[in-house]
Amino acid sequence: MRILPQFSTRRRPEKQSKRRQRQRGYSLLEILVVLAIMAVLATLVAPRLFNQVDRSKITTAKAQARSLKISLDAMRLDMGRYPTVEEGLSLLVTPPADAAARASWFGPYVDGELPSDPWGNAYRYFPPQTDESGLTRGPRVVTYGADNAEGGEGLDQDIEV
Repeated sequence: MRILPQFSTRRRPEKQSKRRQRQRGYSLLEILVVLAIMAVLATLVAPRLFNQVDRSKITTAKAQARSLKISLDAMRLDMGRYPTVEEGLSLLVTPPADAAARASWFGPYVDGELPSDPWGNAYRYFPPQTDESGLTRGPRVVTYGADNAEGGEGLDQDIEV
């Protein structure tokens, strides 16, 4: 029978605790490097993402204004006229006060309430007008953009349908 020397499988407590400390987490330097990489990526990607959000607001405003214009045209087919300045876009959701006009109003022509533009402002309605040459221009639905004032460029530009 052969006798093998017995080896202790226990390690010394000092070496074991040092090894565990090294394997427990990330060093401060590793965390700082990761944060620096994330900051660089954010500075490159964020402007492009925000630009997309701005463009989507303009696209949404155009689509909503077109939808309101289509609703105005549908109402005109029923009533035989567009809303007056006093009635405005609210005539799309509430029947007129006049009993004769109410008889031909088959609305509401917009689901729910009138939408606000993407910047939270109300759309403006301008009834049909005849220009200098005698041509009648249809009604206009307008939003003044982010600044809610006439004119402007970029996000502040007026959107008219």
